[in-house]
Amino acid sequence: MTDPPVRIAVIGSGPAGFYTAGHLLKGSGAGGHSIDFEVDMLERLPTPWGLVRSGVAPDHPKIKSVTRVYEKTAAHPRFRFFGNVTFGEHVSREDLLAHYHAIVYATGSPSDRPLDIPGEDLPGSHAATEFVGWYNGHPDNTDLEIDLLSAERALVIGNGNVALDVARMLVLAPAELAPTDTADHALEVLADSHVREVVVVGRRGPAQAAFTNPELLELGELSDVDVIVDPDELDRALAVHDSDAESDITSRRNVEILRSYAERPPSGRPRRIVLRFLLSPISLIPDGRGHLGAVELARNEFDLAPGGGLRASPTEERETIPAGLLFRAIGYRGIPLPGIPFDERSGTIPNEGGRILDPTTGTPLYGEYVVGWIKRGPSGVIGTNKKDAQETVNAIFADASSGGEDLHAGGRAPQNPDAAAVERLLRDRQPELVTYDGWSSIDRHERTLGEQTGRPRVKLTRIEEMLRIAAGD
Repeated sequence: MTDPPVRIAVIGSGPAGFYTAGHLLKGSGAGGHSIDFEVDMLERLPTPWGLVRSGVAPDHPKIKSVTRVYEKTAAHPRFRFFGNVTFGEHVSREDLLAHYHAIVYATGSPSDRPLDIPGEDLPGSHAATEFVGWYNGHPDNTDLEIDLLSAERALVIGNGNVALDVARMLVLAPAELAPTDTADHALEVLADSHVREVVVVGRRGPAQAAFTNPELLELGELSDVDVIVDPDELDRALAVHDSDAESDITSRRNVEILRSYAERPPSGRPRRIVLRFLLSPISLIPDGRGHLGAVELARNEFDLAPGGGLRASPTEERETIPAGLLFRAIGYRGIPLPGIPFDERSGTIPNEGGRILDPTTGTPLYGEYVVGWIKRGPSGVIGTNKKDAQETVNAIFADASSGGEDLHAGGRAPQNPDAAAVERLLRDRQPELVTYDGWSSIDRHERTLGEQTGRPRVKLTRIEEMLRIAAGD
């Protein structure tokens, strides 16, 4: 007689969640353990893929092709997808512990980090997370109002790939945007934009920037854009020796790319991206209408941090840059889940190797696990989540291989780990639940609309419309 499958609930359907499901369904873990798992994935939206759908820039379709891997996982006979189900609203932690041997939280870092400076709430000041969701058609951001007609200059605060994505989307030519899956409402606004200059501002220097080489190189290939780097400012920012940056191949190549931009004379193209370093915003200044009119920045200099390494600290030198738009792209942040331990400082769920830790005792809450950004913080690229997920899955295998006792220490054995029972519960709590077949209907509908206009897809951006298509109406 074979052992019954170990049932796992994964909360969240982004890369971390799908890599976790994929590793589990392969059925073997570290040390050669072999176990049959059944995986149910619960997702707040009717659509899967997380930031691959709503975070990757529309002009980067190759990155989005990773969903083909996730589709293979979704086709596994022991996998189920339940969309339009919100953890903490339609189903509780206690409900899931009663129906599954283990829960894996893969909810990511959906919030943004604020600047915490005066004027941050002025009209014209936006979180990059909201802007990215807006042009990607995320239902939460469909109604965001972005005034691209009143401003000719925008500032993007941050020195990572999200900052470059925002800058690039603001200056792409209509012909470059047209063949993408940019949301229709954003296509119209971006096509009429009056923004002619985007200034990307970094707190630290070019050697410490978190850009990847391809993203930085891509700026120089835009048809309507000159990339501006002041050679004197670049030299000043590189004057302080940073052994860590100089030993990193990505950092060294970034500096080479930036030097090539500094040596390239402007060609008079209609739009500009200006890359600035060692500057920190200290206040946003309103114009006569009460909207953002300018940004005051402090010039930074490097000094030694207490634990070693370089730290960028503000000086008394100030600079004011007129701008009608600002996008803060200084990092994502996790948000607490109902009943789950949370570290406010790091914005993550406290864990050891993926096992969630009791905040009082510091011991693992066996049977509850975490993966992805909500586990380690918002770092790395999509592929980073594969290795991260394997670590968590190895912990699940180890606990399940002990006979299952460790999965629910303290007598919390699941009362009814039955697939039919949990589906009945979810459908009772959320009659508009969307299965993977429902998502497939949405996917086909979007692709069909896209074929008519020479685009990969035309995204549905309203939950109500998604539910209608998922139901076959």
